Amino acid sequence: MQITPNNAGLGARVEGIDLARPLSPEDFRTVLRALGQYGVLCFPGQDLDAAAVSAFGARFGELEVNVANLFHAPGHPEVMHLSNMKDAAGKPIGLSDAGQGWHTDMSYSKEIALANVLHAKRVPRRNGKAVGCTQFRNMHAAYDDLPAEVKQRIEGRSAIHDFAKFWDMMRIRPGSIRGPLTPEQRAKKPPVPQPMVRVHPITGRKVLYCNSGYAMFVEGMDRAESDALLDYLFRHQAQEKYFYEHEWNEGDVLMWDNIGTLHNAVADYGPDEPRFILRVQVMASLDYAALAA
Repeated sequence: MQITPNNAGLGARVEGIDLARPLSPEDFRTVLRALGQYGVLCFPGQDLDAAAVSAFGARFGELEVNVANLFHAPGHPEVMHLSNMKDAAGKPIGLSDAGQGWHTDMSYSKEIALANVLHAKRVPRRNGKAVGCTQFRNMHAAYDDLPAEVKQRIEGRSAIHDFAKFWDMMRIRPGSIRGPLTPEQRAKKPPVPQPMVRVHPITGRKVLYCNSGYAMFVEGMDRAESDALLDYLFRHQAQEKYFYEHEWNEGDVLMWDNIGTLHNAVADYGPDEPRFILRVQVMASLDYAALAA
């Protein structure tokens, strides 16, 4: 296995490994450490079916079955289809993830996610160039760069995160096929408090765990003060120095850290530019510090 870091300081390319084969204990440890160190890992040139994507993701933790799961691989409810394509009858075959804005998956849940694993089967292109990139921000670095007084202010504080904030925002986007959350779905994902500062389970370093996609307000703080603090944190983490953009190719497996990064799927492609991706969500269900040691 060869790991080549990106110049951006976030992300790395991992070559010389076939993810269709089970990871050896040594390779698992290497990948886990690299995930913590680089935040975003691209494994190019892979050819996996849904079962193989599921098996690779499950090596790192329990796989989530999404509360609003609309499209998934046959026999694998944990493997979502992300796509703008339709079948012969004109029905969608996947759920679009584009245009969601900056967020961290599962921060709306008491049980948070370690990582996403996405495998590109079809990549939209325009004039020979891939569109529909995925963007990232480095929350290790964003925390490190906070002024000392801001670190003190958010230490021990929690922000309330709400799945409905994100879902309702996506529903109003042009062309959205998302309906309102049912009472049953809403009951499964009520608003939850999340610490604004977390110790990363792989690196042992502190990260800024607060995103504009789901965070509503700071618990126990006056609303005006809370709004001002969140606005500051969201502007701080939006600085260019924390930014990395992945340009997709068919065969890419992209794995990213959902604790130490934020991400955003760019909505710059149309319905006539086909995209199809297999996705699993890895929950933070293992002792990663011990596994990476």
